[in-house]
Amino acid sequence: MNFDVWFHKQSKIIQIVLLIIPFVGWIVDLLVRWSAFLKNQSVVNLVMALVITLLGEFWILTILDGVMIALNNKMFLEE
Repeated sequence: MNFDVWFHKQSKIIQIVLLIIPFVGWIVDLLVRWSAFLKNQSVVNLVMALVITLLGEFWILTILDGVMIALNNKMFLEE
């Protein structure tokens, strides 16, 4: 699964737009987090994937990911 690679190849504007659209942002965040976990098998990626899966409907973490991408081209706690 290489969704995280595809997502990070997009321009910064496209990444932010994909994350701030309400339901689409949650799905994109889920796909990127689980794809990163399956590729790296990192504990941090697993914890964040589970948090986004369970608490993603609250939108706060997705907005935080959009802000982090705008500031430093990397999602919050993604390895």
